[in-house]
Amino acid sequence: MAAQGHTLLIIFAKEPTPGQVKTRLCPALSPEAAARLYGQFLEDVIEEMTRVPQIDIVLAYTPATARPFFQERLTPDIHLVAQAGADLGERLQQAFTWGFAQGAQTVLIRNSDSPDLPGRLVTEAREMFARGQARLVLGPSPDGGYYLVGLPSPQPQLFHGITWSGPAVLAETLARAERLGLAAHLLPPWPDIDTSEDLRAFLATPKTSPSPGWRSYNLARTLISGSNNP
Repeated sequence: MAAQGHTLLIIFAKEPTPGQVKTRLCPALSPEAAARLYGQFLEDVIEEMTRVPQIDIVLAYTPATARPFFQERLTPDIHLVAQAGADLGERLQQAFTWGFAQGAQTVLIRNSDSPDLPGRLVTEAREMFARGQARLVLGPSPDGGYYLVGLPSPQPQLFHGITWSGPAVLAETLARAERLGLAAHLLPPWPDIDTSEDLRAFLATPKTSPSPGWRSYNLARTLISGSNNP
């Protein structure tokens, strides 16, 4: 839960159930291996985000039955809340509404598909709002979406009418922000890992401790190697 006036970082996450997460990594990985890798993504994301100063962390989970899974694995200082909404736009809007209702001065929401995302980018987003230099921060992903979205005040209209399954999510969000008069700041691009091609690109750059995502890198190498063995 956010202390009054603090920055709240909400991590969107799924319970790592085989066949329900990272399905586009299959058949390069088995459903079980893909779920195991996503579970490691979550651990790496949380580890890196806890290093970011001056933020409070919340994990917004799905499905609604996943609370016991995350309660067993997270420290008590990370608050848990269920995602709510029929699509991503509604879930984002509901999460922002909830975050500001907790007394947060700014709310940032990030994905759990970018295990190597460095905390400095979250810090940059927080500082843009602290200096009053933006009313919207977005972190672009190569697939046309974004890995992070942040606001210093509720903007319930921002997420309406976006084609969430398409490659123009970022462009459509920026266009809506312009219509709403929201000055936007773009963070440096950062990839997420959804497809086998994304995973190969992730593995193309070696990662060692304590760099963000190094455990996901090692596990992915092991799982890919195992899947290629007869």
